[in-house]
Amino acid sequence: MSVEGIGARVARKEDKRFITGQGRYVDDMSVPGMKHAAFVRSPHAHARVGAINAEAARAMPGVVAVLTGAEMAADGIGNLICGWMIHSKDGSPMNMGAWPALASETVRFVGQAVAVVIAETKSQARDAAEAVEVEWEELPAVSDVLGAIAEGAPQIHPEAPGNLIYDWEIGTKDEVEKAFGEAAHVTRMDLTNNRLIPNAMEPRAALARYDAADDHFTLWTTSQNPHTARLVLSAFYNVAPEHKLRVVAPDVGGGFGSKIYIYPEEITCLWAAKKTGVPVKWTGDRSEAFLTDAHGRDHVTVAEMAFDANNRITAFKIDTIANFGAYMSLFSSAVPTYLYATLLSGQYDIPLIHCNVRAVYTNTAPVDAYRGAGRPEATFVVERMMETAARELSVSPAELRRTNFIREFPHQTPVIMLYDAGDYEASLNAALEASDYAGFAARKAEAQRRGRLRGIGISCYIEACGIAPSKAVGSLGAGVGLWESAEVRVNPVGTIEVLTGSHSHGQGHETTFAQLVASRLGVPLDNIAIVHGDTDSVQFGMGTYGSRSGAVGMSAISRAIDKVEAKAKKIAAHLLEASEGDIEIADGEVRVAGTDKKLGWHEVCLAAYTGHNLPDGMEPGLKEGAFYDPANFTFPAGAYVCEVEIDPETGHTDIVQFVAADDFGRIINPMIVEGQVHGGIAQGIGQALLEGCVYDEGGQLITATYNDYAMPRAHDLPSFRVSTTETICPSNPLGIKGCGEAGAIGSPPAVINAITDAIGNNDLSMPATPEKVWRALHAAGGGLREAAE
Repeated sequence: MSVEGIGARVARKEDKRFITGQGRYVDDMSVPGMKHAAFVRSPHAHARVGAINAEAARAMPGVVAVLTGAEMAADGIGNLICGWMIHSKDGSPMNMGAWPALASETVRFVGQAVAVVIAETKSQARDAAEAVEVEWEELPAVSDVLGAIAEGAPQIHPEAPGNLIYDWEIGTKDEVEKAFGEAAHVTRMDLTNNRLIPNAMEPRAALARYDAADDHFTLWTTSQNPHTARLVLSAFYNVAPEHKLRVVAPDVGGGFGSKIYIYPEEITCLWAAKKTGVPVKWTGDRSEAFLTDAHGRDHVTVAEMAFDANNRITAFKIDTIANFGAYMSLFSSAVPTYLYATLLSGQYDIPLIHCNVRAVYTNTAPVDAYRGAGRPEATFVVERMMETAARELSVSPAELRRTNFIREFPHQTPVIMLYDAGDYEASLNAALEASDYAGFAARKAEAQRRGRLRGIGISCYIEACGIAPSKAVGSLGAGVGLWESAEVRVNPVGTIEVLTGSHSHGQGHETTFAQLVASRLGVPLDNIAIVHGDTDSVQFGMGTYGSRSGAVGMSAISRAIDKVEAKAKKIAAHLLEASEGDIEIADGEVRVAGTDKKLGWHEVCLAAYTGHNLPDGMEPGLKEGAFYDPANFTFPAGAYVCEVEIDPETGHTDIVQFVAADDFGRIINPMIVEGQVHGGIAQGIGQALLEGCVYDEGGQLITATYNDYAMPRAHDLPSFRVSTTETICPSNPLGIKGCGEAGAIGSPPAVINAITDAIGNNDLSMPATPEKVWRALHAAGGGLREAAE
């Protein structure tokens, strides 16, 4: 193993600027003549927009302009889109309601913008925004997803009768029903996956500049996906031609999915910059983030699982209603369909599955992908069902999982996915051993003597990462390909610049991507620069989400390195008068194997650029690019064990142990992987115990500040015990599976399984707050008596 290459625990290169306060975020940026934007937002969840009186606002100090949705529509700026077409089971296309960047006729959630104020300072813009008078005609609203599809519910979009976006299914319904009729046992559950607000450390921001001389736009934005942003802004929103628009995503302080999308504020700032002739900057505050960032999850599900007399699963049926909020966001349609239903086989050999999904509009903020995007929702359903079935069948939860594990690969599930490689029992064994699962009964008895309730829960997750290939996702309705691009530029002195279409916003790409190059070309990490996030530097890319950067982004880099390496070997063979097949590159040298003949890496690179002595017909230079389109998804998997203690007097839950055993394929940097897992588990525990987005019946957000929306803090989290097993992924050249979302996928059911085990009541929804646990404990009855004894 190289000191700095693949497998090394190398400290992150990029952390120096972050921990010394030298990060470069959008809000740090200033350009000459820059003004500030503030938005006029709806206080109503559903209302018609009447007259907008901005006379007083325009007369206030520092105000440059007040622009409205009517003006934007008149200038031909397009509506926001959803980029993945889903058809209902009757063949009809999804019902997509129009979403203007500034509403001119109707608002459909609290916080939707109807106008923007441009002023000299942020304070002046905000003061003037408060002075804008809007005539509102309030309309009936509905925030509950079941209420939205009930008879007589308020109609949110004329394009979606009954507020139904689509009614989609996958699997074989008739065969599933037949299997249920023959089942020895059926487990049935009603499950809710609570709505979450992403709460990235850096709020969303945009700075737009228009250069009239060149008719050229530049947008600095907090994006996970700058190239797709440019594509969408030019092709669909009519903001600017693609070759006249530069999008830059500099340092970005967290995304978790919420910064994949194009938002109204980015469109508005670009349009306003040309309209007013001044650069326009907007930085959202935390209140705006709560109201307008894309939320996550929010499923209501009925699930049934059939077993034979040997406790083998024979069929699984799921009915899910997904709350999409007021509008369809960029990837929203794919989340409860191809990113959720296709993972409902979990790690288990289930012969028959049928899933029906209804997507529904409500008068709430739009919902889209949030860390894991469909995979956490699927895992929660599968793993709550497995734990519950084990209790009903009076068998060990671990043994019921073993009985049903997939053991032969490749494995074709009944819901599209072809699992390529895995060893699920190895992960489960590692987690059980690390948690001393066998010794739990003694720990439970000791806790009982202290008046505490102790429980243990298991979760065995699988996810699909590196969504691909493009041909396959295109056939399923995706509006873009999901390949990745890279270019490796070797400079005359041997230093290297890697241009990647992946975007780093906390994942450590500047380190791990450089480690790959160091392993292949023997160049020190300090001589390698990773360039990303700028559409003028990198020709095109598909961004970072869905744990794709390693499996897809690094595979593109690997392919580009293949070409660089091949050319460098040709040059070296020519210079050293050796066979090309005998040339090897390592430790900063290019050598003839088995001899002392060698050149320094920098000497070969210089030769490539001087061009004085190259093989006949070879072009000078050493720069190569590649596009990589994977042959299949990757399938990270693992097993988590959570152990809790509960105070029966208060319902407070302490997580006393959390063990994770993951299979991520080949690992580039174990330290970074551990950090990703820690962060994911923290988010999953947050969902399980604390976080829950709540609207009232009228669509007002109740949990609109940190006073009401509880984020996990250090004292809520245990010290995690993480480890990895390894099965190499066969579908990409590096054997990588991905690690960014695993913790958030596997942890919520493990926590809830542990709590319900402790209290003896399986009827508990997330977040399992102390009040909910206390009420469930009293409803169970036995828990309190058992503790008192």
